[in-house]
Amino acid sequence: MNAPGAQPLTITVSDGNTVSALLLRPAQARSAYVFAHGAGAGMTHPSMDVISEELAERGIATLRYQFPYMEKGSRRPDPPAVAQATVRAAVAEAARCCGELPLFAGGKSFGGRMTSQAQAKAPLAGVRGLVFLGFPLHPAGKPSSERAKHLTEVKIPLLFLQGTRDALAEFDLLEPVVKGLGARATLHLVQEADHSFHVLKRSGRNDREVMTELLDGFAAWVAKHS
Repeated sequence: MNAPGAQPLTITVSDGNTVSALLLRPAQARSAYVFAHGAGAGMTHPSMDVISEELAERGIATLRYQFPYMEKGSRRPDPPAVAQATVRAAVAEAARCCGELPLFAGGKSFGGRMTSQAQAKAPLAGVRGLVFLGFPLHPAGKPSSERAKHLTEVKIPLLFLQGTRDALAEFDLLEPVVKGLGARATLHLVQEADHSFHVLKRSGRNDREVMTELLDGFAAWVAKHS
């Protein structure tokens, strides 16, 4: 089920190629987030709905969109060039719909990484900062920081929202990556959360509490950089 009030849109990525999108804009929006999905689930996944609804309550509009492979029902992610072109087209659409609002971009896992790659190649027009909901630093079980090399080319503020049990971003590797980016990068750690921000019962918290912490931090950072 889509977030209540979300407006369906169509984004043209290239001649004859389009993807679906959903715009959720609260009446008192103060900023907008171009929100890309992860590799395994599209823009209508329940977690995407929840995050969009919760951000709307915090005055942040969201433009969610599909990558072409997900639009076609494929399980194989698009090549980086295709994904990056889609990010760029989504940002242009957000500027058209919400151009008077401060724009931010990013997404969950794969979507966030493709957004940062696009920004590293050429600045995304009007985007003030990137927000990653679980940056996928490396594949599970294969620790490395190779995927972070392009981040040195990103010159706008970056927010990393990461769980301490994230199997795709071991803390011992992620922390020096973020520190190496200097003052423009902020790391918000969510204790006992995994890559999907689920927590174990023994943590003494539930997923709802974790999501509140996560998105309160998101909204505060966006307000600071708006």
